[in-house]
Amino acid sequence: MKILLLGVGLQGKAALYDLARSPDVSHVIAADADIRGLTAFAASLPPDKVTCVALDARNEQAVSRLMQQAEAVIVLLPAAFRAPMARLAVENRVHFVDASYTHSAYEELDEPARQVGVAILPEFGLDPGIDHILAARALSAFDEVHEFHTYGAGIPAPAASHNPIRYKISWTFAGVLNSYSRPARLWRDGRPQPVAPSELFHPANVHHVNVEGFGPLEAYPNGDVVPYLELLGIAGQVQNAGRYSMRWPGHADFWGKLSALGLLDDEPVPAGGGRVSPRQFLHDLLAPQLQYAPGERDAVIVRVEVRGRSAGRPKRVVYQVVDYRDLDTGFLAMQRTVGFTASIGAQMILRGDIAARGLLSPLQHVPPQPFLEELSRRGIQVECWSD
Repeated sequence: MKILLLGVGLQGKAALYDLARSPDVSHVIAADADIRGLTAFAASLPPDKVTCVALDARNEQAVSRLMQQAEAVIVLLPAAFRAPMARLAVENRVHFVDASYTHSAYEELDEPARQVGVAILPEFGLDPGIDHILAARALSAFDEVHEFHTYGAGIPAPAASHNPIRYKISWTFAGVLNSYSRPARLWRDGRPQPVAPSELFHPANVHHVNVEGFGPLEAYPNGDVVPYLELLGIAGQVQNAGRYSMRWPGHADFWGKLSALGLLDDEPVPAGGGRVSPRQFLHDLLAPQLQYAPGERDAVIVRVEVRGRSAGRPKRVVYQVVDYRDLDTGFLAMQRTVGFTASIGAQMILRGDIAARGLLSPLQHVPPQPFLEELSRRGIQVECWSD
């Protein structure tokens, strides 16, 4: 397998590490604008297996030349690059994997990708990603589904949750703040219910989930659950459903107040003789204060809860992953669960474990068991219980 990795930031480093250690991968081309940081990181990896390349992803000719040397490309670049990179992947007939939500441009590439035998696999990271695989596995136990809830959390482990807001950065902080400013949709009483950005942290939309080892965590709406209900074929039967993020208690109250004060707004306002985006100011003020120290651990939680009926009886099933920073490698749990998952996706396509082509969804096209076995080999374990 020859795989191209575009973007070797936090999550990309974990993907590169995993690819370089895989016996199935013969060579990895790792490309990033920060060639100095990339080569420093790659120095600990097998030199005959990894080629480091300085790349400006705006240079589509240079990107195409790299794609022509690979069988699959993993894209972990900023969001603006995802659509053009997918288009170039189809043009160069290489399989495409990314860890972010699917993009409207991918739908236009579905048929062209099928025609040339290319798989486009978005939503293959943590959340979305692992949660989809757990959801597919959980739903297979039901004849009828009445409740469907998925949760994702990237938070400090208990011993590291000591700053005033009990939160630290394991993903791009700009992306986190953006997610606090976008609408969501839940499914309540058998119909969609929009949630405006100003209402994300309202008490009516926040509930608590008790997670062993953490106690009660706050869950607030994150994204739109409705398309997933339709993909899964349960929109006609499920009564209540949602996608949620989880944080330590107090998070919703704190961020709800900042939102109400306008500090999550992106439109610049007059300040100090100039104009400043409140969200950008908040980002630049807080980001340096919310970093993990080398010996501190983050925690990732992915949880899927389903209620319904099986063989005529009420049933509840919970699937859950809890992972922590690996202090030996230094990888945060967020890096492991996103980067390793993207690496696994590319390898599953090239091995033939994922056989479909065109635009794919982990909910429909990724066989759960082989994927979960790959996670287990990397020390990421899945728990399951039912009642």
